[in-house]
Amino acid sequence: MGSHRRTAPSSGPERGTALALGLLSVAATALGAVPATAAPQEDTRAEVDRLHHEAEKATEAYNAADERADALRQEIADAQDAIARKQQRVNTMREALGSLAGSQYRSGGLDPALALLLSEDPEDYLRKASVLDRIGVHRTAELKRLRGTLRSLSQDRAEAAKRLGALERSRKAAATHKRTVEKKLAEARRMLAALPAGERAAWDRASRSGRTDLLGPGGAPASGRAAAAVAAARSALGRPYVWGANGPAGFDCSGLTQWAYAQAGVALPRTSQAQRYAGRQVPLSEARPGDLVLYRSDASHVAMYMGDGQVIHAPYPGAPVRYDPVGMMPVSSVTRV
Repeated sequence: MGSHRRTAPSSGPERGTALALGLLSVAATALGAVPATAAPQEDTRAEVDRLHHEAEKATEAYNAADERADALRQEIADAQDAIARKQQRVNTMREALGSLAGSQYRSGGLDPALALLLSEDPEDYLRKASVLDRIGVHRTAELKRLRGTLRSLSQDRAEAAKRLGALERSRKAAATHKRTVEKKLAEARRMLAALPAGERAAWDRASRSGRTDLLGPGGAPASGRAAAAVAAARSALGRPYVWGANGPAGFDCSGLTQWAYAQAGVALPRTSQAQRYAGRQVPLSEARPGDLVLYRSDASHVAMYMGDGQVIHAPYPGAPVRYDPVGMMPVSSVTRV
């Protein structure tokens, strides 16, 4: 199957990294606004919901930065391959010119221009254009090509160094941000653990509630790839929520849908916000199994519609991949991949 992923145009590693780091900054600010102390018991459930929502937004921001880092790694690998090929061309050109110099020496002396070329700093020679007058037309063209290749090689190395710097900044920011999110999630777990058993059960029931009459059975999946993704999502039932994971042992929300569609041969973007645009938008009333259901106005959560008013999703830390009502939280859009 082909990929249905839509990628935005990029203007280089600096812009892409700045966007990813900007997402991290916004999410970190939101997380920082959450009080570090537990609210009174009557507000604890609402506070846990808030912590989970903020952590989920931060998770998607982290996933975006991580996806950008993967892209940078690939760009760097491609650049290094190009550098190696150009370096080989330079070596070949210099060897050819060196052979010419040896031939001239054996036939009666080394051309002073070629002696300059074979010096420790051939670029210095190339800058001395007047010397070119002593070399034939063919050799002049070869030397000009060598100069252009050397310049291109230098530019490629500078660009690769920029990408490496951008990758390192993205890596450090993501690592710092991950620690922040994990701290907030640990806080949510502590708050839940402090609730009496009945309160915890009530919170869990509330988190799984929602309207089931928003649409009908949903019919069959819209395509063979959707059917394969549905089967994959079902096979993941019961696996744990793992922050920033995309399977197969554990998942976050967008990691589950990405993994499920990967089993169908379709490459989805890593984040829920990007998955929102990975296909055609359809009304909720027309949802069919395999469609992606995006939640909240910021599309910070994603699930897969399974029919009969139910979705499969990775809810939050401590809750395994499971079925829940499609109306468990406000639906912002439905995407058919």
